[in-house]
Amino acid sequence: MVLADLGRKLNAALSSLSRAPVVDEKVIDATLKEVCAALLESDVNVKLVASLRAKVKTKVKASLDVSEKVKDANRKNIVQKSLFDELVHLVDPGVEPYKPVKGKANVIMAVGLQGNGKTTTCTKLAVYYQKRGFKSCIVCADTFRAGAFDQTRQSATKAKVAYFGSYTETDPVAIAAQGVAKFKKERFDVIIVDTSGRHKQESELFQEMVQIGEAVKPNMTVLILDASIGQAAEAQSRAFKDSADFGAIIVTKMDGHAKGGGAISAVAATKTPIIFLGTGEHLTDLDRFSPQPFISKLLGLGDMQGLMEHMQDLAQQNPDKQKEMAKKLEEGKLSIRDWREQIQNVMNMGPISKIASMIPGLPQDMLQGSDEEGALRMKRMIYITDSMTSSELNSDGSPFLELGKDNKPIGLTWRVTRVARGSGTSVREVEELLCQYRMMANMAKQAGGKNGWLQAMQKMQQAAGGRGRGPNGMPTPTQIEQMKRAMPPGMLQQMQRQMRGGGMQEMMKAMMQDQGGDQFDMEEMQRMMSQMGGGLGGLSGLGGLGGMGGMPNMNDVFKMMGMGGSGR
Repeated sequence: MVLADLGRKLNAALSSLSRAPVVDEKVIDATLKEVCAALLESDVNVKLVASLRAKVKTKVKASLDVSEKVKDANRKNIVQKSLFDELVHLVDPGVEPYKPVKGKANVIMAVGLQGNGKTTTCTKLAVYYQKRGFKSCIVCADTFRAGAFDQTRQSATKAKVAYFGSYTETDPVAIAAQGVAKFKKERFDVIIVDTSGRHKQESELFQEMVQIGEAVKPNMTVLILDASIGQAAEAQSRAFKDSADFGAIIVTKMDGHAKGGGAISAVAATKTPIIFLGTGEHLTDLDRFSPQPFISKLLGLGDMQGLMEHMQDLAQQNPDKQKEMAKKLEEGKLSIRDWREQIQNVMNMGPISKIASMIPGLPQDMLQGSDEEGALRMKRMIYITDSMTSSELNSDGSPFLELGKDNKPIGLTWRVTRVARGSGTSVREVEELLCQYRMMANMAKQAGGKNGWLQAMQKMQQAAGGRGRGPNGMPTPTQIEQMKRAMPPGMLQQMQRQMRGGGMQEMMKAMMQDQGGDQFDMEEMQRMMSQMGGGLGGLSGLGGLGGMGGMPNMNDVFKMMGMGGSGR
């Protein structure tokens, strides 16, 4: 995960706060001291850290002074909420960056120091917009560095992106003007101009950058900033801001450096938003930056919005297959072959730690070194399915189960041993795969069909008119009423009974057992859930942070629907 080291330290600080039996001034000071030390170690400017500490202390004091009788649990939430807000404020200047519009020429000029990854980032940016339906291209106006145009040509060819440059023309202003004019004539939507790397002390190169800007008149100038620049970021970003007046920042090499605080300093110094993070060498390793989800992931609260967007991007790559899978899920049917396809989709989503960091509640230490292990585990699952026959893959897993007189599973057939031998795995691994498949199949059965959860949720979403329009993405009272009316008859009463009777576990039990899920499945799921929850440290107190970029606070939604609390 990006800035995983900082995330771990911030998590440790919040964990010690949550473990404290009494939240007094001494505990608050100790927590702030740990948070500030973590930020300073990540190269965040010392003035910004001091300002953050003072603001959090003032906010907390004001909230606690209003009511002296605040419970300790609420005190913890007040401190955590104040910290969250101020950390978001650090990376959010409150300025909306320029957003390219389809059907017109959007010129983006990239500037920055030498060796910060401008050329690679320009190609990544072109690929990002191309995937979203923009006709994108690159103009190489870097005549200063040897091999710059060759690099652009190679990466653009690999990415199947149009490019323009010259081996003979030495004037970068002329190349930029020609390239932009050519692509505007050819009706390209996004025209990215790559310029030479330059340092604030190189006044001639800075003047050249100003001339390129005047020639191409960019809609947005982007500063490409290396994550490892550290404290020098502030001075350099100010110099670029004064000359080129850039409107956005892209931070590169976030995968290879534990410290990214310099970029935060640049945001504060120039009041300019970060729009992307470069997280790897591949052309798709460019993540859109949003302040709240970013801080949410750092604090271990996940980023469900980012996860959904990532999944939608993958779905767009193979829409026919996704439609077929959606149809099967709507019918409530999921074969082992479908389950295998889902595993492959997860493998295509990228490193496990990147996906896991978006899921609320997963502890950061659980992600250490998990990429290779997780990828190997999933590969072994694919090996197991490779050893199955076509009829076994198309089945619901029943050929592997030995049934008793009452049609309930009493054991496993010889097929399990055959598959284990054929795939080079153990019988236990085959059993685990079948167990995981069965859990997913039961959930698919419950979700599918005319009266399934999937149809009900779609109807409710349509009735409410899409996403929540209330604070932090929560539904408004009007939307809640529309959702209640769209619910199938009896579903609201059923959910109310289950929520009052035993909370979310009862609802899960009903989902699993109504459609043939046995007790073993439920126990297995509870064991997995408790394992995940056991490593959460003190983050259990973060329930009040729902809607801040992580998982929405479902208790709030249920209360608004008149369903009471979660039965705790």
